[in-house]
Formats: sequence, C-alpha cells, structure tokens
Amino acid sequence: MRLHPHTDSPTRPSGSLRRRTGRLAGTAAALAVLVGLGPLAGPGAHAADNPYERGPAPTTSSIEALRGPYAVSQTSVSSLSVTGFGGGTIYYPTSTSDGTFGAVAISPGYTAYESSIAWLGPRLASQGFVVFTIDTLTTVDQPDSRGRQLLAALDHLTERSSVRGRVDASRLGVMGHSMGGGGSLEAAKSRPGLQAAIPLTPWNLDKTWPEVTTPTLIIGADGDTIAPVASHAEPFYSSLSSSLDRGYLELNSATHFTPNSSNTTIAKYSISWLKRFIDNDTRYEQFLCPLPRPSLTIEEYRGNCPHGS
Repeated sequence: MRLHPHTDSPTRPSGSLRRRTGRLAGTAAALAVLVGLGPLAGPGAHAADNPYERGPAPTTSSIEALRGPYAVSQTSVSSLSVTGFGGGTIYYPTSTSDGTFGAVAISPGYTAYESSIAWLGPRLASQGFVVFTIDTLTTVDQPDSRGRQLLAALDHLTERSSVRGRVDASRLGVMGHSMGGGGSLEAAKSRPGLQAAIPLTPWNLDKTWPEVTTPTLIIGADGDTIAPVASHAEPFYSSLSSSLDRGYLELNSATHFTPNSSNTTIAKYSISWLKRFIDNDTRYEQFLCPLPRPSLTIEEYRGNCPHGS
C-alpha cells in the first residue's frame, strides 16, 4: 500500500450566514430551555447547537449499516415531465417530524443509466437526505453536460417536484460516477452555493479545479484502468485549493466500476461527508478526523483535518 505521510492543514473561511444563523437559533433554543420555556418538541430536539442535525448520534455501525434510522419512500420522475436532464427517482425520508432535509443529486457515468447508481438512493436517504438519482439526456453526455444536468435536477427537486416541501434548498450537494463524477466537479464549479460534492472514480479531461469552493471528497480506486487515479482523481484532488475542506479516498482492491454496486466504504464516508457539510453536523467529524488510515478497503486517505467550515 502507498502511504502518504503529509496532511493538509488549511483553514477555510467562516461558514455561511445561514450556518451562523442556524447556530444562533440553536443557542437561543438552548437558552429557552434553561430559563424554563421548555425543550423543543420532536425527534430533532437534541440538536441544541445545530438545528440541521437529523437522526440519532452516529456510530461506526450506524453509518456502515445497509439502512439508517429513517424509513424511505420513493417516487419516479418521468423524463417527459422535466427539462434539462433525463428524469430519475427521488428517495426521501418518510417522516415529517424532523422538518426539511438536505438533498443530493447523483449522476451515472458514460453509457450508464440511473440503475448503475440506484443503490445509493435508499442508503443515503435512510440517513436523512432527499436523494435524486438521475438519468442523463443521453448515455454519452460529457462531464460538462452532466454537470448542468445535475444542477437542473436539483432545481427540479427544490422547485417543482412532489417532495419539494421536504427539501431545504439552501443545503444541496452533488455526486456522480465516472463522467458523472467529472460532472459533479463541473456542477460545483458552476454553483459555488453547493454544500458538498463527491466525485466517484471521476473522469474529466479538465485536470485542474482551483475554482471549486464546495467541500469536495474525491473517491478513486487503485485498480481503475478507465480513469486511473494518477491522471484523474489524484490531480483533481491536488488542484483543489489548499484552503478548501477536501478529501481524497482511494479504495483498495477496487476498480472503476466499484461505485456501481453496494459498497460499505463508499457509503460510510459519503454519509459522513454529506452530513458534515450539507447538515453542518459535526457529530460526523469523528469519522473524517483523524484521517482514516489504510486498511483492507482503503489504499490511502488524504485531506485537511480538522475541517474549517
């Protein structure tokens, strides 16, 4: 296994006004309890410092599980009813007691369909996200097009979908496999307001991404011969600003197509990244910092620690 002893140690500009407002709101709620106004009601009441925390306190077993604490429903979105992308499936927590949820759109790769990344839908949604796995306009769309389609899917999700009332439009992220992973970088570059991006064994002819300001976790595979990490995932990661919250996870004994089937390591760190940056839920920092060490499933992990945003 290749070991990289260095650890980035950047600091990131202070969080958004929304996050500061959220923390102030949480503090006010805590003060209300102290002065006898009584605790907030509902399953999310534990989140005194952060009203965006969803679900019980996480454990290693809870984020590695095939399903999280939320029951999940799903709804199909016909390509005939949307513009700018090819339709897809929305997975969402059935519960309404915790308010709105952050959301993530996920694109498949070159020549692939939504079914290739469908396993991520219920797995992420059951942890407290609205997840939109999409089809692209054609299976041969390039990364720049897939990036635009991911954004179109998020716009549909938050503005026109049947579950728009369950989504917090200020807390959104993107994921994608292969050319969809390259597309997730394109989307983050185009829309700095995104809270998280996770490219999975990404492919893109553009190798440098200094413009990206979205916290980004790049997941590569040591055995990838289609988008080799040396010419794709690694330079993508290295080109991200050192002041950005960023991570590079290289899967051990994995291939370009590992993200196309259920994978505990991908799920574990994707959940942690999305929770940490879409929900600003610092309970998940424990899984990202200290940096994960090489193991049977991890070839290497690089990143900044602790996170600044």
